[in-house]
Amino acid sequence: MYRSRLGTDLSDITLDYVSSINDDSEIALYDILGSQAHALMLFQNNIITNNDAKKILSALENLKNEKFDVSSGAEDIHELIEALVIKKAGMASGGKMHTARSRNDQVVLDIRMKIRDDINIICNCLLDAIEALVSVAKNHQKTIMPLYTHLQQAQAGLFSHYLLAQADALTRDFERLFGTFERINQSPLGAGPVGGTSIPIDRHSTAKMLGFDGLVENSLDATSTRDFVAEYVAMISILMTNLSRISEDFVIWSTSEFSFIELSDEFTSPSSVMPQKKNPDILELTRGKTAEVIGNLTAILTTVKGLASGYGRDLQQIKSSIWSTSKISISALLILKSILLTLKVNEKQMKKVTESSNLIALDIAEKLVQEGIPFRVTHKISGTLVQLAHNSKKPISKLTLSEIKKSVSDTKVDPEIVSKIISSTTVVSSLKDRKSFGSSGYDEQKRMISDRTEKINQYRSDVLQRENKISSAIDDLTKQVNEIIHE
Repeated sequence: MYRSRLGTDLSDITLDYVSSINDDSEIALYDILGSQAHALMLFQNNIITNNDAKKILSALENLKNEKFDVSSGAEDIHELIEALVIKKAGMASGGKMHTARSRNDQVVLDIRMKIRDDINIICNCLLDAIEALVSVAKNHQKTIMPLYTHLQQAQAGLFSHYLLAQADALTRDFERLFGTFERINQSPLGAGPVGGTSIPIDRHSTAKMLGFDGLVENSLDATSTRDFVAEYVAMISILMTNLSRISEDFVIWSTSEFSFIELSDEFTSPSSVMPQKKNPDILELTRGKTAEVIGNLTAILTTVKGLASGYGRDLQQIKSSIWSTSKISISALLILKSILLTLKVNEKQMKKVTESSNLIALDIAEKLVQEGIPFRVTHKISGTLVQLAHNSKKPISKLTLSEIKKSVSDTKVDPEIVSKIISSTTVVSSLKDRKSFGSSGYDEQKRMISDRTEKINQYRSDVLQRENKISSAIDDLTKQVNEIIHE
């Protein structure tokens, strides 16, 4: 390699220890684009000649289709690309490519460009998954199911309500990532090693060429801070936690004990010895991969927390955690979307379990409240009714008037009123009566589905706008590069 050392070259074992070349394939293109923008800026500010710029830019353009040799002896992709440029353009011109730049600002530039693209990809995948949840919810606005607290049946609800709850959680994940993008899409290029440069560069120019919204102004902050990485991986960790919870629900509901849903064969696997089994392996892997992402966040935070101000080589180690996090989240979202769109819902079983579980108890209590009875009294009455039904092994609706009288024996409530309310209360009627904003009532499902559909469309437009801005900037950069190369 071109870099001189104070003494002897690195030994093979040391080179292997320090090298990140195997992880750097993820950012090779970004390094080339960043180098092109930097070289173009140097030329535009009369720091290098037209001839130098032409040779450097041409060499870099040729490297876009290069399959880099990871056994080249380079410590990282940045060193390898510069060495190849010098080889193609000659030291007299190629040796000027690194003018007014350090690997410190170069590395963090590439990482920021990589993460911002990953965020846009993940945001689109999130919107696809949210749209799938809303789409399935639209088809199941009348599919009755029990809702749970503490894994105990709590209230009668609708499958659409459950799906919309997950859609809302993922929407918050989208909004968090969308906000994170603003802090990541700031250019560190030109900050130098840590304290800037005496060479009259134009940092705003390179930021614009690469589609950034602005600059990380302070050169020390620009090169040595990785809070933006921690923020990104933290947001993905929360996202994966939500995906893991959905996966857990589906794993439970696909068991023979529940039989609420059936997963498509392409997202399950048979047992190696038990032919009757259909294992939800894919969803289990989402749970496991969530742990991996959380581990990545822990590794990043642990690395960063022990560093003094300024760049430390420790930061090299966090790159693989970033790439891993992005890949896992993208694949998990694609999997969730596909599972949702192929999901079989056992509506009869869901309804059967709901209707056999005395889940109308709260609804009875609330109807008694509307008769002017204090809630704590109605709550006690309903509790007694549930106990009586349980002891007699029949639903509340089948209790006799004499049994109902027992439930109000120590109150002043007329048992006839209770009996009338019981006879008029069903799971369906209860769901029709639920009007509170955001509830599992029938009417609220329609409103929420419509609202979520509008949000999805708006968010898609917002992401597309960001993608187009970056794409337009890169296209313009490429055009300028080609004009110099071919003039």
